[in-house]
Amino acid sequence: MCGIVGAVSTRNIVPILLEGLKRLEYRGYDSCGVAVHQAGELRRARSTSRVAELEANVAAEGIHSGTGIAHTRWATHGAPAVHNAHPHFSAGPGVDAANTGFNAFDAADEDASRARIALVHNGIIENHDELRAELQQRGYVFASQTDTEVIAHLIHSLYDGDLLEAVQQALPRLRGAYAIAVFCRDEPLRVVGARRGSPLVLGVGAGGTGENFLASDAMALAGVTDQIVYLEEGDVVDLQLGKTWVTAPEGVGGRYLPVQRVVHTVQAHSGAAELGPYRHYMQKEIFEQPRALADTLEGVQGISPELFGDGAHEVFKNVDRVLILACGTSYYSGSTARYWLESIAGIPTTVEVASEYRYRDSVPAPSTLVVAISQSGETADTLAALKHARSMGMPHTLTICNVATSAMVRECELAYITRAGVEIGVASTKAFTTQLAGLYLLTLALAQVRGRLSEAQEAEQLKALRHLPVALQAVLALEPQVIAWSEDFARKENALFLGRGLHYPIALEGALKLKEISYIHAEAYPAGELKHGPLALVTEQMPVVTVAPNDALLEKLKSNMQEVRARGGQLYVFADDDTHIASGPGVHVIRMPEHYGALSPILHVVPLQLLAYHTACARGTDVDKPRNLAKSVTVE
Repeated sequence: MCGIVGAVSTRNIVPILLEGLKRLEYRGYDSCGVAVHQAGELRRARSTSRVAELEANVAAEGIHSGTGIAHTRWATHGAPAVHNAHPHFSAGPGVDAANTGFNAFDAADEDASRARIALVHNGIIENHDELRAELQQRGYVFASQTDTEVIAHLIHSLYDGDLLEAVQQALPRLRGAYAIAVFCRDEPLRVVGARRGSPLVLGVGAGGTGENFLASDAMALAGVTDQIVYLEEGDVVDLQLGKTWVTAPEGVGGRYLPVQRVVHTVQAHSGAAELGPYRHYMQKEIFEQPRALADTLEGVQGISPELFGDGAHEVFKNVDRVLILACGTSYYSGSTARYWLESIAGIPTTVEVASEYRYRDSVPAPSTLVVAISQSGETADTLAALKHARSMGMPHTLTICNVATSAMVRECELAYITRAGVEIGVASTKAFTTQLAGLYLLTLALAQVRGRLSEAQEAEQLKALRHLPVALQAVLALEPQVIAWSEDFARKENALFLGRGLHYPIALEGALKLKEISYIHAEAYPAGELKHGPLALVTEQMPVVTVAPNDALLEKLKSNMQEVRARGGQLYVFADDDTHIASGPGVHVIRMPEHYGALSPILHVVPLQLLAYHTACARGTDVDKPRNLAKSVTVE
């Protein structure tokens, strides 16, 4: 979701800004733009096409500068359109900012010098309507439907020769989440940034260059600088040539005072991964799962609470329940883990959709271990839910996360960092299976502390975990059979997914994958719920995908499958080899290589990923960038 890049330098930074946007493309966007300070004026280009098209037009029009900001937008307020794209300008009361400053894609204004403020923004300003009304009364003309343009005009209205002061005066007026980067025509070689609720980092240029950078993700600055400062809530940063400083408010609404923030050396992946023999990044990432799991489990020589950080043993000893907070695919990994935590570790577990949790009355318990799950570690709803849980008196927090430098890792007392690597496809695959691996380790560690894991059981569990990459390779070899099924699915508009017990969340994840990238309406149910409503949907036109491991619920599941066949439904079954489920009229079976006990969900989800992927390919959708979706959801 929305990306920010900004820079101050003596060299032309436009290629750096555009390259930074390209490295953030995987997050999802529907428009993009760049604005610079050039020859005493503000110049801007915006587009609803890809960054590559923006880059070509910027080059054709000769836009260059040592000061600028750039943005990829995922629409919230206002449709994906050029006039709603960032950067936004403010030229003062009575001036229409739509035609102020150069715009390579809609219009050029002869009096570009009138634009004073340029701004980009991630997040949502909740009180934008009242601020808009106030600014309109003062003569400001709005050219977009965005909440972002409000910030630009507000800063303009407060500007009196010092951009930092204007930003500091504007921020207390904003309610909601934001990361902003802003510069002013009157102050060349200066960019000001600020964050609250949305991530923003400062990149310190290499020694002697004097250049400095802003970005919403350190990945955008890969190859430019590895010296990164992770700005904290409420920070305002001032970038100039050869110097930067960070200020933060003294208490709520207090004056801004200088603060020190640690500079980290970060080797950020460039995001420019090669596809190799694969058609899409999603397919590549599905096939990277054996390696991702091996990397995530590397170094795990034994089960110990210290896998999750110093002091974890003491925390685990003093908790008697688990609360899992997550969104989307991560929510389904947490839902799977609930079965493990309760059956293996014997600890009561609740799984909450993070976006709902903090808006309902719940009963906090200080002895709860709060587990936040996120691929990016920047998921806005999960971060907010985590802070809410802590504010209610639950101090013990742990995150399962794929980014060691993320906000969620910094917020939590304990962490387990998965090593899935950069995931570019919007639909999560390897991040999901590595989350499951981390959650299984958490289950075993809690079981050990609670006296429910003997040495013999620990050795058996470690053996099973180490065999996972090999087992997954065998599952991936089923791809040709899944491709054959996908031709049937590509002609459908609805699908039903069934699972029982531990595999019900896997059915949910399979349905989510199919709807995300193929745009087929798909729902998942516990198979035992068929008679309570979903059976009304079953006809011969309704494919019913069934996850059928050889577990204690197999015979119950077979009865549910008969209910589908009796109504003419078409069954597509992923069955363990020893389930004795045979192919026949209306029953299509792909046999899994082996039953894997409690770890079976990690194997069973992979053919569901392949089914979604190949169905989407057959339907010709944009697999890696499905419509309306973003990779990193950094707004509520």
